[in-house]
Formats: sequence, structure tokens, C-alpha cells
Amino acid sequence: MISVSRAIILAMPDTVPAPRPLAPGPATSHGATTSPGAATPHSATATQGAATHSAAATQGATPTPRAATSRDAAATPRAPATRGAAATHGATAVLGRRGLLGAGLAATAAALAGCGDGRRPLWAGPAPETVPLAGRAAPSASPGSVLQTRAAAPPPYAARVHNVLTKYLKPTPDNPQHPGYAGAVALVTVDGRTTLHTAAGHALRYRAGPVELAASKRVPVRLTSIFDLASLTKVYTALLVLQLADRGLVDLDAPVRTYLPDFTGTGKDKVTIAQLLAHTGALPVGAKVTGLPDNAARWKAVMTTPLIRGATPGDTFRYSSVGLMVLGRLVEKLTGKTLDRAVRDNLTAPLGLKDTGFRPLTWVTDKQRLVATDARSSRGLLRGTVHDDVANHLGGVAGHAGLFATARDVAVIGQLMLDGGTYNGKRILSPQILERALTNANRGKRAIDAERPQRTADHGLGVELNQPWFMGRLSSPTSFGHTGFTGTSLLVVPARRMVVVLLTNRAHPNWSWSNPDTHRVAVHNAIA
Repeated sequence: MISVSRAIILAMPDTVPAPRPLAPGPATSHGATTSPGAATPHSATATQGAATHSAAATQGATPTPRAATSRDAAATPRAPATRGAAATHGATAVLGRRGLLGAGLAATAAALAGCGDGRRPLWAGPAPETVPLAGRAAPSASPGSVLQTRAAAPPPYAARVHNVLTKYLKPTPDNPQHPGYAGAVALVTVDGRTTLHTAAGHALRYRAGPVELAASKRVPVRLTSIFDLASLTKVYTALLVLQLADRGLVDLDAPVRTYLPDFTGTGKDKVTIAQLLAHTGALPVGAKVTGLPDNAARWKAVMTTPLIRGATPGDTFRYSSVGLMVLGRLVEKLTGKTLDRAVRDNLTAPLGLKDTGFRPLTWVTDKQRLVATDARSSRGLLRGTVHDDVANHLGGVAGHAGLFATARDVAVIGQLMLDGGTYNGKRILSPQILERALTNANRGKRAIDAERPQRTADHGLGVELNQPWFMGRLSSPTSFGHTGFTGTSLLVVPARRMVVVLLTNRAHPNWSWSNPDTHRVAVHNAIA
């Protein structure tokens, strides 16, 4: 038996959950929801309205247009040694690509502010919880399932991972001004069985301002908490494109314009679908969608985004959210469904993932499961509304960002790819198409990423390959995964038959307060 604060290793049921119904219509402000109906990416911009632990924490603001282009999981604050100068209330100003593209001048000024009430912050976590780890009967495991836990003693890395998760609930020497995040959930599976599932901290710790909530009004993170996945959404979009290729509906090496004639602009006739999946399509990080009259105009702006001046398609890795926005439209056209329906029908329902979807305010019954992100922008507290500005302006459904999920559901996606495209006996992708997806498509190419100069071009079709900047010592030539701006990551280590999911809310209340790569590397090194 081991006693740890908020560390829980849980035996899960030996059944595949029933698929959840399609999400009802979008939420309206102040927590009200419309009558059930299909959510589409062509609807008006969703408004914020999550039920929270206290009335003071409930926000309901309609987003204000910004001088924004896109926010992007590749852009992160730098380590403290290289960070910019000073900020109000002790916050460190970190204005990289995300600050320039996603905030605008007004929000950038707000990003420099600390807690709005001027009180000394209290970095106390939730009350300790003790759970026995051994002595449980282990259910029989289905091949490829991550729904069971071994009844044996915890793995040697359990205490180390717990220590890392709790460490970043407070300021640390590598991030001395603020906590790394308010809360986190980590899940590890080995050979299809869950070996570690642990949670620490808070799903909600600040109200808009940001102002730190009294301890009695904070909401602890649960193992079943639902996080904004940010750019982990790109993996799901990529899987849908790979399914289309599997079915002979799309040629990955064909020009995008073959299928999407509105993908226009100088030089874009040479951009292929595979290049968009591998981020070598010469597209910029983001698209400018603010100040436009409706969603049709915003999507036209995405599709006509020009190539980077002087860039050649296929030549260089440049992380681009625009490419996955375009691929989301490709999925919609070739499936005849909106992207949220395509994700449901082709991924989450077949896999039994009832806790994954766009716009969770429309389908999550227990709103206390929703994990908060930003609490200091013109949009107010975000809890259940997508953090990414462009995805939000596009109605909350887009190929680059917008999905929400639990750690357990994300782990299933990793297990699916680890097991050659099958999960619980259900084939989602052929082993041949998955093999191509997990092969380095950018061998010998250069990478340009000012925010992460250590990043290499190594990338498959939809996933990062062998990237120590977030994989740490679990990085290897066969390791693959992805990150999300809100503090999320998925890592698969085939050599160890391992899937690692780390979900944090490092953007709560202010994304500039910490560098999520620090936390990712620390957790992965603790497991290694």
C-alpha cells in the first residue's frame, strides 16, 4: 500500500463504454444550452457558459474580435533563462509566436498581469487522498485494451511521477513566479494495461481577472476530468484523413486542390495532402479570421491563406495550424459530414470514447468535470469553451483544435496506433497506412521553429517523431506523439509497448505563466 496526495491508480471496468450520442446544439451564454441538435463548424461563434464551483467563477462572455491570426500548440513560452523582461505582479513577460499571433495588443497587455486581487497566492493543493493499490482482483484483459489495471504493486515510476505532478503545483526554481499549472492528470499504459492513473491539483483555481479563488471554491482535478486538448486535435484529424486514404477516397500524394478547388493562392497548386500532414506545405502558423462578417468568410480566409513568402512546398518543416484546418475541410467534403460528426462516427463511437468531443458544454452533464483554461482575456473565464482563438471564431469545431477529452480516452488513441490500427478487436486503420504515417516523412529536411530551435523536422503523417524537447529520455527513433498548447501531450513508445498521456491546464489562468515542455520532459524522464 502507498499513500500519496491525489495520486490514484484505478482498476477500470472490463467493458467498452457505449458510444455517447451526438452532442446537442451549442451552448448559450450563462450556462444555458439549446435544444439537442447537431453541432456544426459553420455555426456562429460559441459563447462561454460553464457551470462552476461558485457563482463568482461562472463566466458568460461573447468573444470579442482580436487582432489575432492563430494560436498554435507549437508556440510556447521559453525557459526562464531566456524569457523576456518584467511583468506586473511578478509575472514574467513571455511574448513569442503565440503572443503575437493569438493575443493582440490588448490581450498581450493583459497577459502580463498576475492575480487581480493582489493577495499573496496560496499554493495549497486539494486534501490528500489515500487509495490502496494492491489486493484488487484484476479483470481479464482484452487484447489492446487500456481499460484494466494490474493488481500487482505500483510500477517504480509511480511515486516519481506523482512527485513531479505535485511539484509544479507551486512555483519552482525553473519557473519561480508562478505554478506550472493548476492541475494535471497522468496516465501510463504498458502492453495495453493501465499501470498508472494519477491526478493532482485543481480543474478550477481562478476566476476571471485572474483572481485566485478561496480554497473552498476551487474544484479538484479528477481522473475523469475533461481537458481542452488544443493541438492534440490534429492527431484525430490526421487519423480521419488516413482512413480516407485507406478507403481509396484520397491520394495522400495528390495536390490538395484536386479535392478542394477553393484552396487557392500562388504556388498552392503544388501543396499535397501528405505535406500538410507533415507540416512541409509552406503555410504559416495561423490564419487571420477576425473582423469578418460570418463563418463562410472566415473559412474562405483559411482556404486562401497565402504561402510563406519565399517558401517552397515540400522543402522545410514549419509547424502550421492552417494545414490541419484545411484537412478538416477535406474530411468534411469527402465524408459528407461536419467534422464533429466525422470524428464521432469514424473514431469515437467505434472506439467507445464517450468522453471525447467538440464543444463539451453541449454534452457534458457534470460540468465540474470540465477543466478551466484562460481566466484573464477579454473572453473571461474559459471552461468548456475552446481556448484557441481561431477555432473559437470558427464555431468551436476545426481540424487543428477544439476537441476535449479525458486522459483515458486519449490513451485509447495512442493504443490504437501502437497496435497497428486496431483496438478491442475493431480495426480503424490498416497496418499499411499506419506504417506510412509513423515513418519519417521529412528525412533530411530542415526545420524552422524560432520558439523551439532544438526541434528537428522528424515528423510522420500527423505525429511528431523522436523529439526530445517534449519526450525527454523516452525519445527514440520510433517514439511518436503530439502536444497541445493548453498543456496536453500524448507519447507512444513502441519499444516499451507504452502509452503516456499528460493533461495539464497550464493555460489556467494565463498561458504565459509557464513552459509546458518543462513539465512534459520531467514526467517522461520520471518514467524513463
